[in-house]
Amino acid sequence: MFENTTHLIAAQGPIVSVKPIVVPSNGRGTALQLRISAPTTGTDLPVILFSHGFGESMDGYGPLTDWWASHGFVVLQPTYLDSRSMGLTDEDPRRAGIWRQRANDAIRILDHLGDILDTIPGLRERTDTTRIAAAGHSFGGQTTGILLGLGVVDPDTGDIVYSPDERVRAGVLMATAGRGSDLSPFAAEHFPFMNPVFDRMTTPALVVLGDKDDSPLSTRGPDWSADPYTDSPGEKHLLTLHGGEHSLGGIPGYDVRETTDENPATVRLLRETAAAFLLHALHLDDTHWESAQRSLGGNGTDLAWLESKR
Repeated sequence: MFENTTHLIAAQGPIVSVKPIVVPSNGRGTALQLRISAPTTGTDLPVILFSHGFGESMDGYGPLTDWWASHGFVVLQPTYLDSRSMGLTDEDPRRAGIWRQRANDAIRILDHLGDILDTIPGLRERTDTTRIAAAGHSFGGQTTGILLGLGVVDPDTGDIVYSPDERVRAGVLMATAGRGSDLSPFAAEHFPFMNPVFDRMTTPALVVLGDKDDSPLSTRGPDWSADPYTDSPGEKHLLTLHGGEHSLGGIPGYDVRETTDENPATVRLLRETAAAFLLHALHLDDTHWESAQRSLGGNGTDLAWLESKR
């Protein structure tokens, strides 16, 4: 897909990854750590801040993040406090505000981006820090949405909290929560912060869902994850993966128990389409995105269907 691209490596190239990188995080209670992955060559590299799903960590999502890095993106993968590797108990007072802490962590990483890039010699000089995107899966999609302008109804106060970051110029939201009014009773009790409001999410975004992702968190079914597309203003695109369940073909890892719908072709299509969209939204290249729209628009293909609005 990426042949003859001037801003990314023309073909898959070697990458370097460094972890753990510790970011200053006073008051968090636990050190904020992340992994950074980048191509070993290339200049003017754009950045993707990737947010993992609930319970995951910086060590997951290699089928996406390794591939993006090998094709010219600098990928940052923080481990949030809800990660199983953190071992927070149900009684930990930080759990109730985990949605807010995630957003704060993401913003803190962008505040320290220069120092993070310096952990790989010469990478700061090869990175275009004016071209930053965010991407996330499941709960990580809500974290990503917050950076794009999504609001969250605070379950404690009822106020809508907005924390957009203008440094983030585009986003990819994968298998993420829709309207809070459609939460299942279980989700409303245990995850009341999954109550997003999309009226100010104006930043360009690609929303991805699996048409077999029948989440126990919602009473609606798979189309619940389309709400970030239907309810938000501005340039938005919806990629529907045929046969995709919550793992969207296997994006959480190369061999993980969460994958119930393993389909390498779906994963390849998702990561390539997301990269093409980000090149477009970051004003680097429109060729691949236009090609994706032609091939996936209309009636789509056996794997996916793409629709758009502005």
